[in-house]
Amino acid sequence: MIVSVNWLRKFTDITMPIDELATLIGARLVEIESITDLSEKYKDVLIVKVVECAPLAGSDHLNLTKIDDGGVAKDVERDEKGFVQVVCGAPNVTAGMLAAWLPPSSTVPETFGDKEPFILTAKNLRGVMSNGMLASAKELDLFDDHTGIVEINTEAKPGTKFADIYELNDYLLDIENKSLTHRPDTFGIIGFAREVAAISGNVFVTPEWLAHEQPTYGEKIGDIAAPTVTIDDPKLSARYQAVVLSSADASRKSPFEIQTYLARVGVRPINAVVDVTNYLMMLTAQPLHAFDYDKLVAVSGGKADIHVRSGKIGEKLELLDGRTIELTPEDIVIAAGDVAIGLAGAMGGANTVIDEHTKNIIVESATFNLYNLRATQMRHGIFSEAITRFTKGQPAALTAPVLANAVQLASEWANAKRASDVAEATGTNIDTPSIEITAGMVNALLGTQLTLDDIKTTLLSVEFAIAEVRKETISVAAPYWRGDIHIPEDVIEEVGRIRGYDSIPLTLPSRDFTAVSPSQFDQLRAKLRSILIRAGSNEVLSYSFIHGDILQKAGQKPEDSYRVSNSISPDLQYYRQSLTPSLLQLVHPNIKSGFESFALFELNKTHPKQRGTTDEAVPDEANALALTIASKKKQQGAPYYEAKKILDFMAQSLGLTFDYVAIEQEVPYPTATPFEYRRSAMVVDRASGERIGMVGEYKKSVIKGFKLPEYVAGFELDTDATMRATQKGSGNYQPLSRYPSSERDICFQVSVDVPYVGIVSAVEKALETTDLQFVVSPIDIYQPEDGDTKNITVRIKLTSSDRTLDATEISDTIKNVTNAVITSTHATVI
Repeated sequence: MIVSVNWLRKFTDITMPIDELATLIGARLVEIESITDLSEKYKDVLIVKVVECAPLAGSDHLNLTKIDDGGVAKDVERDEKGFVQVVCGAPNVTAGMLAAWLPPSSTVPETFGDKEPFILTAKNLRGVMSNGMLASAKELDLFDDHTGIVEINTEAKPGTKFADIYELNDYLLDIENKSLTHRPDTFGIIGFAREVAAISGNVFVTPEWLAHEQPTYGEKIGDIAAPTVTIDDPKLSARYQAVVLSSADASRKSPFEIQTYLARVGVRPINAVVDVTNYLMMLTAQPLHAFDYDKLVAVSGGKADIHVRSGKIGEKLELLDGRTIELTPEDIVIAAGDVAIGLAGAMGGANTVIDEHTKNIIVESATFNLYNLRATQMRHGIFSEAITRFTKGQPAALTAPVLANAVQLASEWANAKRASDVAEATGTNIDTPSIEITAGMVNALLGTQLTLDDIKTTLLSVEFAIAEVRKETISVAAPYWRGDIHIPEDVIEEVGRIRGYDSIPLTLPSRDFTAVSPSQFDQLRAKLRSILIRAGSNEVLSYSFIHGDILQKAGQKPEDSYRVSNSISPDLQYYRQSLTPSLLQLVHPNIKSGFESFALFELNKTHPKQRGTTDEAVPDEANALALTIASKKKQQGAPYYEAKKILDFMAQSLGLTFDYVAIEQEVPYPTATPFEYRRSAMVVDRASGERIGMVGEYKKSVIKGFKLPEYVAGFELDTDATMRATQKGSGNYQPLSRYPSSERDICFQVSVDVPYVGIVSAVEKALETTDLQFVVSPIDIYQPEDGDTKNITVRIKLTSSDRTLDATEISDTIKNVTNAVITSTHATVI
């Protein structure tokens, strides 16, 4: 956002140097990214009078002129009368006019700051000398108009500096406006000037025409019926006003000084009617829009019937920029009858555009739901000055005084007359509360020693209303343009900000600063993070909000997620139900970036709708841990066992033992939805019985939707359940043995309906009766396509903590294990 210092000076005194002003604004209001000094660009431009003008011999468009610069320019060839000769090709150059002249040796402002700026010289054109040039608005770098030279319509003495007449000895402040998102008033020059006055210690008084919430609209001339205005859904707009102006001359231009101010803050002047709306938007932060009245009436079937409504599915609208967009129910539409004529707050429709034939216009002054407009802005890629301001939340009370001033300016600049009464409709509005504070409250929070009078003076400087309720207590009411003030802390923050946080005395806190030990849960999270990194996986951190497409690709239903009404992006519309979809959407991009095999994990929160809401009516949070392993290369074995291997390592490091329970049918819970239940297992802590989560491979539809490789699997765990399991468990720490281990591989042939876990459970139960340390791991599972049996091979690692195992003891132990498995599963050892 660009702010002109000279424009600010029209509303408040600014006497300090620009560097001090920028520092003050940066400390107490908003960061300034850069400062542009316009005076350097325009220092050589002079206002001159064209005293002679005649066609140049041999040319069909050039004119030979003599100009009077009052003798100001130095080192310029002059005639006996002191006039300077200039050749000009502009069609509008005439004798007697005032123009802007760039003398020889001056830099053309349009090229100012370029690597090779265009510096003028006296040169011979068609046999005559031309000294410098008479400049157009484009060459003066004001706006893109090269149809003719600038015509000076104000009284000025020849030789006067162009910058002095049009106040171009100016500084432009480039504001980093993201920190002003909660302050729509500061997106207008008047609101910004109010803040500058307050932080400078000056009293500010809002212009009288803007301070009245119920203004007068001037004399009505004409008998056009006021349009009917209806807000179909009160949530879409707090207030919508419209008035008809007749006899508007769209061919007229706004005053040149106004055009220069619009141009220097980045707005292109167009014509008097459009410039009225843009000027008032930049001045007050209230966007306006003008429709061609006659076109609107034709579209709506013979009457001006305006509706503020939601867009319809499949409905299309051609915008002023030539694009045709498809509307959605989240868009707010301005409609004439049933026909959309504008995308509210963003851009008007081509079917009611104002052109050179326009005579009657409807001026709209309204406010719209900022959350809808933020979504519209992102969805349709519209980042206009208007929607930038609407998405900050314009107050409904601002529409009337700005509309009244628009009527007045349209009359002055475009000869328009108010031809109808003002039509108005209101929706849902928010009242500004009165807030009680005391000096003690302010000082306790800020660490200051302010009196109640100090506080009053500070708040009055930004036009808060103050009333004394009782001794040492005041009631504060924010002005209508301050919708960000709701609680006492807001008022106290305002006092501290305006007076300057740097003016608060520096004192050390009196309370003891004792380091807080991390909670058991935080310690567990840190331990889990460390374990998984040691296992070779990589931690990621993703948004808690995701796109509905991600939910659908994971097999989850968007209606089972909480939807964010004011999402900052169309890609972040829903709370996620589980962590796994967030990880899966990262697999394909990482593979495309050249990472062929990897494991990703995330420790974060989820908000499944099934958990309901808290006592504060916000979505309940669930703590979760998810991991996904993926490999582009073809691997031996099933990816399930790779994920299980990491999970077993994690359990062992935590002193837990997990059991893996086969799943008989689809589990109707978000965590389980992405997994193929036939190739997955529920994870249960053996000691406590806590259900920890799920591990397995993903459904084919999920793999296809996320473009995953074939070798992919993962797990998702309930971190709170893991915490409970660690608290209930006693740990399984065993010191490293000094004696060698012994390994044996055993292959069991079993019926196809016997799961791997059945073999492992029988092995482990048999070994638990011994005093040996053991590890059971899978080696191979082989099953013929048409067979009714399968072979499961496991490796048993045996270790004693106090002796070396001999062959007899190992054989006896393995024999007991095989007998236990045969008894439990009717297996055959092969």
